[in-house]
Parts: sequence; C-alpha cells; structure tokens
Amino acid sequence: MTIWEMLAVFVAGISAGAINSVVGSGTLITFPVLLATGLSPVTATVSNALGLVSGAISGAIGYRAELAGQRDRIIKLSVVAAVGGISGAVLLLSLPPTAFETIVPILVALALVLVVLQPRISRAVQSRRAAKGTTDAHPDGGPLLIVGLLAASIYGGYFTAAQGILYVALMGMLLNESLQRINAVKNVLAAVVNSIAAIFFIIVADPDWTAVVLIAIGSAIGGHVGAKYGRKLSPTVLRAFIVVVGTVAIAQLLLHRYG
Repeated sequence: MTIWEMLAVFVAGISAGAINSVVGSGTLITFPVLLATGLSPVTATVSNALGLVSGAISGAIGYRAELAGQRDRIIKLSVVAAVGGISGAVLLLSLPPTAFETIVPILVALALVLVVLQPRISRAVQSRRAAKGTTDAHPDGGPLLIVGLLAASIYGGYFTAAQGILYVALMGMLLNESLQRINAVKNVLAAVVNSIAAIFFIIVADPDWTAVVLIAIGSAIGGHVGAKYGRKLSPTVLRAFIVVVGTVAIAQLLLHRYG
C-alpha cells in the first residue's frame, strides 16, 4: 500500500468502528476501500473481519452501562452468535460470492422494515400477552429469536455488513427492552461473531496484515467515539439513523451486485 492508501484504510476503519457501535454496516465503508487498494474480495473480507474485532469490543465496552443486568441473556445469545459466526466464516471460504449477494439486500430491507415497525409490533405483542394474562416477555426472546440470531450470525460471519441492523430488528421485536439496551447487546454479539470468525481466518486464510492493523486501530478509536455519542440518541433518532444507514447499505449492496 502507498501512504495515501494506508491513510484511507485507517480513516475507513475509524468510520466503520463508529457506525458499527451505533448501528452496524461499517463494512460497507471499509470493504470498498480495501478493494480499491488492490486486495481480492476474499482477502479484503478476511482482513476486514480481523480488523473490526477491536472496534466491536470497543463499542461493547462503551455501552457497558446498558449491559447491566443482561449477563445471562448475553451468555446464551453469545453461544448462538459464535456458532453462527464460525459457520459463516466456513461458508466464506467454500461458497462463491454470488451465493449470498442476491439475498443480502432483501434481508437488510426486511430488517429496516422491522426496525421501523418495532414500536407498533411491540405494543401488539404486549396487548396479546395482556389478553392471555401475562405481560412478561421471554427473557431471552424464545426459540424464534435464537433461530433468527443464528441465521443473522451465519450471515455476519460470511460478510458482516448490516448484521447489526438484523440483530436490532430481531431483538426489538422479541425482547421487552429499550432500544439502547438492545443496541448494547448487539455490540457484544457482533464482537463475538467477528472474534470467532477472526480466529478461524487466522488459522486457515491469508489476510493482509497491514490492512488488519490499520483497521484495528481505526475501528477501536471509532467504536469508542460512536458509543460515546450513540448512547445519547433518543430511540426515535436512533431508529431514524438505523434506517438511513440501512438504506445506504442496500443501495451500495445492489450497486456492487448489479453495477
């Protein structure tokens, strides 16, 4: 890499770390930059996954206040995320890129719809529980959340872009928690998926270590900054930010697929 390419990757890492801690989809910033430096798509994906681990951890630490009281839930959901993450990493090295490229924009669009409708869906769920004589949600979201998070984590281990939006959409519907506390759990799950995929890639793949280091330092800085300011956003503003970032993600994914 030239010095300017290195600077571009570093700045992309900062931006990705900040966006990932608040919403997700930071990969849509780093991935094109890595491709522009001449890396192959697989090498770029592997290097990106390794580099973003520090940002995911930084974002999770930044949301530690919102994680209070969720230890048991996080442990259970992290196991699911780990299984999905390693499965997705294996798929990345064994399936052609077109296998997921077609369905990814559809998944992100569905997640955005669910994020927008989440308050209405939550009220409907609460009303149904009240009619049945209970207002308590399943503390871990039940089997439906487990299956949904497993699928989202497989996708996350494969590509990572917008996996956070999928997590927020699923947990927003099935957990009786505030959007900020859900976002905190999302950061932990993203850290788990990125870490487990990174370990696998270190063993079997050939990352570009210059890119890994630059993204790792940048995303750690960005994750801290994103968590600091993201925690102050109201649910409405946070939801709007998710929709905006997700819409841009869909456009970029479609451009990459059909452009």
